[in-house]
Amino acid sequence: MNNRLLFVDLTTGRIECSTIPENYLKEYIGGSGLAVRILWDWLNPSTSPLDPSSPLLFITGPLTGANGPATGRFTVCGRSPQTGLWGEANIGGFVGPELRYAGFDAVLVTGKAPTPVYLWIHQRDVQIRDASHLWGKTDIYETQVQIRQELEEPRARIACIGLAAENGVVFSGIFSDHGRAAARTGLGLLMASKNLKAIAVRGSQKIPLALTERFSEERIRVNKELANHNMTAVFRATGTSGAAEYLQMLGDMPQKYWTGASFDGADKISGAQMAETILAGTAACQGCVISCGRVVSIPNGPYQTNGKTKGPEYETICSFGSQLLVDDLATITALGETCDRLGMDSISAGSVIGLAYLLFERGILTEKDTEGLTLQWGDPKPAFVFLEKMARREGLGEWMAQGSRAFAARFGVEELAVQVNGLDVAMHDPRAFSGQTLSYLISPRGACHNQSDFFTVELGGTLDEIGIPMTDRFTDAGKAKYVARHQHWRSVCNSLVMCFFASVSPKDVVDLLNLATGEEWTLESLMTAGERIWNLKRLYNLALGYSPDNEKLPALLMQALPDGGQGGFIPDVQTLRKEYYEACGWDQRSGMPEKDVLDRLNLRFTEGKFM
Repeated sequence: MNNRLLFVDLTTGRIECSTIPENYLKEYIGGSGLAVRILWDWLNPSTSPLDPSSPLLFITGPLTGANGPATGRFTVCGRSPQTGLWGEANIGGFVGPELRYAGFDAVLVTGKAPTPVYLWIHQRDVQIRDASHLWGKTDIYETQVQIRQELEEPRARIACIGLAAENGVVFSGIFSDHGRAAARTGLGLLMASKNLKAIAVRGSQKIPLALTERFSEERIRVNKELANHNMTAVFRATGTSGAAEYLQMLGDMPQKYWTGASFDGADKISGAQMAETILAGTAACQGCVISCGRVVSIPNGPYQTNGKTKGPEYETICSFGSQLLVDDLATITALGETCDRLGMDSISAGSVIGLAYLLFERGILTEKDTEGLTLQWGDPKPAFVFLEKMARREGLGEWMAQGSRAFAARFGVEELAVQVNGLDVAMHDPRAFSGQTLSYLISPRGACHNQSDFFTVELGGTLDEIGIPMTDRFTDAGKAKYVARHQHWRSVCNSLVMCFFASVSPKDVVDLLNLATGEEWTLESLMTAGERIWNLKRLYNLALGYSPDNEKLPALLMQALPDGGQGGFIPDVQTLRKEYYEACGWDQRSGMPEKDVLDRLNLRFTEGKFM
């Protein structure tokens, strides 16, 4: 790595460059692993997420920008305004690689500018520039266009926020390129709280690699294998929603805000249907051979695109499709596009809208609350209205913009919000794959599938090299130790930063990392680093007052569905949690890692943060 961290204090305008401690790199790799170690030094439990002193960190990994395999990503981290806990979101596209080309591995932003600004990072030259003309007047795409024009640099890569973040929506994200998003945990709001509209980057430096020629040879070999992998072919042909029909059959794909057992329209909104109807091309992140992004064209009808635009991925197809019982791809595409332009996480935005439909069906919401709107399953028109109202904090949107937990509590039914620790459950139902229960309960950022997508293991995606076999999806006992190990492996992936869709063997990952850094990682030491990172994120949350009592599935997910692929199954949360704590060496009552775990992972330095 360049080993360079750019520090920007927007209150004072101070800009400095420092060196990341060598021992941090050797123990935490990069990406979100390195981020939690850096941000631990800034952690002040008495400071709110939106306090000007609350830091926001943009960080790359040791393989970012090295032309694969699937490593054109970077991570944004800070304390989440949505959950109050660890906030993390990684994002593809081209901004992360461009940051490394400009000579930096990370950008740490603190303070608050007196007026809206954006950062311009160009070949290690850094400027704070006025963004008052962009604030409140541009969507995420217009922002990128205008900044490139005024910089007279059409090749600049830009990460920016939208109207939702500016207006305080807790699930607003940070966007780049054409709809690439660091969407979860509300870090767009953290960025907006600093009056920071965007970061623009352009560089042309070479990424430092320890053994350049050997790395290039190995990278080419691994990329060729990845390009020929069966899953790569599926993702390229049908995108992330290619398995929608199969997941719906298994009971994994949620519908009718988690209360429906099946959805007859699943085949109409699948990746296969998209490929046969509106698909016009594919899109890839920097150096990626998978190309899972969808480019679509809708030539006519009320949602015609007048050219090509971003197509919806699996989470968006569920959020605005199956969860609302909408079975039209053109409509879902338009809802996803609207959500992106306004700058919101499609999972949380779609979830709070789905919750509103459910509350209306149950008579908890009325037309008086919705200003005359009738919410009926299958009717998408109110969803368009709610997206705009949330982004502007108008009418019912004022309460929806605070997230599903707060929205449900407003009407006295907090138990109906399908969330864990304030983060809406991702679009994979734990009643279909019990291991995913632990992924949601124990994730440091709330109900998240990107800290461990264990459902893929239970679908047959075993990782024999690191001792993760296939397990029965309806079995609870004996599974927790494998979930924990999978979380440690995904912590490694999120530190590299490597896309989960890349079917690269752990051994190849170790070889690539060593050739890039010149270190002598082994698979065992890499897994230990993943475990260290996982535990430090846990300690970060515990220092903020995190309570293990919140590690429970929401009420709707503890109700068996009578038919469908779930077969009436309900995960045994108590057994799963108990065995998980035993596997991790965590105290059953406090949730704290035991002293021997802290010693083994070199985490005793954390003890000063606890009273």
